[in-house]
Amino acid sequence: MHIILADDQPKVRFAMRVLLERQSGMVVAGEVANADDLLAQLTTKCTELVLLSWELPGLLRIGSLSALRALCPGMAVIALSGRPVACRTGLAAGAAAFVSKSDPPEFLLAAIKSVRAGKPTVQPEDRSAL
Repeated sequence: MHIILADDQPKVRFAMRVLLERQSGMVVAGEVANADDLLAQLTTKCTELVLLSWELPGLLRIGSLSALRALCPGMAVIALSGRPVACRTGLAAGAAAFVSKSDPPEFLLAAIKSVRAGKPTVQPEDRSAL
């Protein structure tokens, strides 16, 4: 699975890259720090998944997830935020799953595996099962 990391915090992107590079079948296809760069990268190459910071600079300007889906209709998006309250907003906007940046790495991996398998999203109240 090819994944783009879209977060304006270099330390967060680095941590996700290190985590994902240790997983079989997961390839970090690119990293971006703002919505304009994400759109530019998706214009040249679609990936199966974007790990998208819900606070990514410029995200509201591009029309949230609709502009991304117009470029890459089959692409899944997992919304990330340091604000757990953003969960409902991200899922309502069409994200396949939501992971808080304060969650342990296992939650992100579980969400990716769930999306990869086409299973329903992992809801915050279901996290105790992970």
